[in-house]
Amino acid sequence: MSTVQLYGLKNCSTCVKAMRWLEQQGVAYEFSDYRDKPLAPAALRAWAAELRGWEKLVNRASMTWRNLPQESKSPASDDEWLALVARFPALIRRPLAIDAAGRASVGFSEKKYGEIFA
Repeated sequence: MSTVQLYGLKNCSTCVKAMRWLEQQGVAYEFSDYRDKPLAPAALRAWAAELRGWEKLVNRASMTWRNLPQESKSPASDDEWLALVARFPALIRRPLAIDAAGRASVGFSEKKYGEIFA
């Protein structure tokens, strides 16, 4: 199997759990902290489309989202979503995993990762 690409925040406990699970299963992965290395707009657009919308890619239950001004919570276009996540990268659900076939998934659970990567 090719290497899984994992995106998130290095201090995020969910990302740490996902990395630990991948290591325990012997799944090769590369991790990128998207605060240090922002995600490419074209990739974000593609993943949002694959996940069936920005609402699936962006964590609207996070403190970051809740602390946004109300006028920022209604992006009307891909460009507005991209500007929002560029300004607040912690809005992207964690971890964002791209499997060997290039398919995106967000979040972590052992069951979900077992279905995707095992």
